[in-house]
Amino acid sequence: MKTISVLGSTGSIGTQTLDIVEEFPAKFKVVALTAGRNLPLLVKQIQRHNPEVVALADESLIPELEQQLQTLSQTKGPHTSPQILGGPDGLNAAASWKSAELVVTGIVGCAGLLPTLAAIKAGKDLALANKETLIAAGPVVLPELQKSGSRLLPADSEHSAIFQCLQGTPWAENARLSTGIPTPGLRRIQLTASGGAFRDWSAKDLIKATVKDAISHPNWSMGRKITVDSATLMNKGLEVIEAHYLFGIDYEFIEIVIHPQSIIHSMVELADSSVLAQLGWPDMKLPILYCMSWPHRLETPWRRLNLTDVRELTFRAPDTAKYPCMELAYAAGRLGGTMPAVLNAANEQAVAEFLDEKIHFIDIPKMIETACELHKTDWSESPGLEDILLIDKWSRKIVQEQVSKRGS
Repeated sequence: MKTISVLGSTGSIGTQTLDIVEEFPAKFKVVALTAGRNLPLLVKQIQRHNPEVVALADESLIPELEQQLQTLSQTKGPHTSPQILGGPDGLNAAASWKSAELVVTGIVGCAGLLPTLAAIKAGKDLALANKETLIAAGPVVLPELQKSGSRLLPADSEHSAIFQCLQGTPWAENARLSTGIPTPGLRRIQLTASGGAFRDWSAKDLIKATVKDAISHPNWSMGRKITVDSATLMNKGLEVIEAHYLFGIDYEFIEIVIHPQSIIHSMVELADSSVLAQLGWPDMKLPILYCMSWPHRLETPWRRLNLTDVRELTFRAPDTAKYPCMELAYAAGRLGGTMPAVLNAANEQAVAEFLDEKIHFIDIPKMIETACELHKTDWSESPGLEDILLIDKWSRKIVQEQVSKRGS
């Protein structure tokens, strides 16, 4: 039985992870949970999974959680009470919990960076669903991975597809993701993208895009932020940077392909010209499960792919005029150092401003580009963790200032 710590248990990745645990109770056991503010759901998760420790990002909510657990004990009968922790130290403790073998990193944004680093330093294997770990802090994370021996197993569908396709290649014989070492035999990666909510819109019509439009994804059910990233294609740009770190491949050999059906989750071209693809219905549970069960595969009752039901698979090159965020991500990735951290933080803040309806959809790439341009004079090739955290705050402030100027 594999013991698991779930970071961000009440979010999309966390809830799906816990669903898998419930489907395979003989294979997985939850020993640690972390959450934000959704206490009603967290209490239900504690009741179902009986973890050893629970950590709240906002430690001021600890008394309320303790009260809810006490009330539950009185009404449902006594149960084992977990240790309750809070704040950054609490999240780090849950991430590095001694009895946990695998840590699922489902905390969105740079808020998940420090707990993920704590897990790496503790030598834990990670199911990596937090892109920012590598995108914003790749120069910091890679040395820690080399020291600790932790393995990053990609939990997002595209990188999981690449990871699965590479099983059985020379690279897989001593698979060590994120060492910065090029993957033997790998010539090219093709990351497939749904095209997001606006894949059938023209670039000139994006001026009319509303928040409701942007969060209506045609294929996937995801959180609001990541759904907007899909609409701008920034999610794919960030995945390009992540693929560079995970598989040690140069940016010129990482391509983005629009694939509206989202059946092929990504492809790899090997040195001998063979192209391998991983296919499946759009469902995040499969890549999460593969991280949890790797190197084994588990029999599931899930819906099976029948290509005669799909009927056709189509592909097209992305429209750079409609998706300027994609080019911004490539540029930041090629420059490296601190620039991906600026890109990531500026994007997070710009998307938040859009979701609050303070800016237009087409303003998102403009604000990101401004932050990246302003940072060029202070760019650093080899930042430390403190540098990354300061740059993250600076980038968000730059976007906020741009929003304030528009409103004045």
